[in-house]
Amino acid sequence: MPAPAHLDPRLLRAFLAVAEELHFTRAAARLYVAQQALSRDVRRLERELGAELFVRTTRQVTLTGDGERLVPYARRALQAQDDLLAAFGQARPLLVDLNSPGLATGRRVLHRARALAPELELMARYESGLTGAAAEMVAGRLDCSFGRFAGLDPALRAGLDHQPVRFEPMAILLPEDHPLAEKPLVPLSVLAGETVYAGAGNPRTPEWTDLARRLFEEWGIELAAPAPLAIGDEEFQRIMAKTRNPILAVVDFPAMPKTVLRPLVDPVPLSPVSLVWRKGLVHPAFDALRRAAAEVSAEEGWLRRPADGWIPAMDSASMRVHN
Repeated sequence: MPAPAHLDPRLLRAFLAVAEELHFTRAAARLYVAQQALSRDVRRLERELGAELFVRTTRQVTLTGDGERLVPYARRALQAQDDLLAAFGQARPLLVDLNSPGLATGRRVLHRARALAPELELMARYESGLTGAAAEMVAGRLDCSFGRFAGLDPALRAGLDHQPVRFEPMAILLPEDHPLAEKPLVPLSVLAGETVYAGAGNPRTPEWTDLARRLFEEWGIELAAPAPLAIGDEEFQRIMAKTRNPILAVVDFPAMPKTVLRPLVDPVPLSPVSLVWRKGLVHPAFDALRRAAAEVSAEEGWLRRPADGWIPAMDSASMRVHN
């Protein structure tokens, strides 16, 4: 069969989503289309190319040799289309991960970027943690995120770049009847012997758990065992109320019922926050996002490290990279 004179980019996006997910239902959810429509687009592409791209069984989907051969071509073609549209002001939305609803750092930067570039679309996503978001960025399913860059696996960092944004003071979230809840500030020394939850076992947030572990080892604080992975604020609150462990957080952590948030001091532990993106990202809204991050950070003094601030040495080096 002769090669088609034209390929609809929508068909390539459908193919690439299935090739990356190896699951039609997940791919359809990712593209916000019905699974039947996605299947039709893949079959149409196979007809136009005269090649079978997937082996489908009731249990799994795998790429054929032709499918594997098409993947890099499809990625380059779609990136070229995105670059062309961006050059003429018709860019797709920039997908910006804010970790979790209610966290202030990323949200404030995003709001500033929208004000700087009101004609462009910047859409929020919530991937829970930077490790989870990093995998999505490397795969091209997400553009930017916020979090602790130095805490990522080196293999993930190799495909990403970052811009330091904030040394965010850390805090402790306590049950309202906890003995330490009466203190306006909680010295790290009084947490010695306490068991504190810091996301252990959550595959999307190991960079946060690693930061907590480094802090806890210095101050004799016990890291709480993994809790059931809770999806959504309501489930998280239910699980934490059940375990009653204090929770390591940041000073802008959103309020939870029947808890109090207290800043940690003596010293002040800091969460190093960077704007993180995949290398080679080109998008007109991305320029606005980087400018917004720099502006808000400078106005708020977010990168002025307190004299008694604590962060691991590896994070100090990382946060100096772009200063």
